[in-house]
Amino acid sequence: MKTDTGNCILIYSTVPDLLLGKRIAHVLVEEKLAACVNLSAPGLSIYQWENVIEGNEEITLTIKTTQERQQACFQKIAELHPYEVPEIIAVPITGGHTPYLYWVQQQTKI
Repeated sequence: MKTDTGNCILIYSTVPDLLLGKRIAHVLVEEKLAACVNLSAPGLSIYQWENVIEGNEEITLTIKTTQERQQACFQKIAELHPYEVPEIIAVPITGGHTPYLYWVQQQTKI
């Protein structure tokens, strides 16, 4: 049975530390750009930047929001983020607990 996912999406982003992650999460929820933001434990990110292989600890933000709030959420993350090119990726939700997805939609209504 297919669950009605409505217009809910996940946005993933990474930040260099927990304090910044908390700040971004608080702003996104307060401004109704996200219903909820989960902050992961620090994890190691390996990537190439300006022809140098880098390895840094980062916190992953898992942001629950809707397609309608996606662009505003992207803009706010980029505004608050210290990276020149922050990771901000949207992923569609293809299934989920209907009451939870309804809650996400209600929390992000303008």
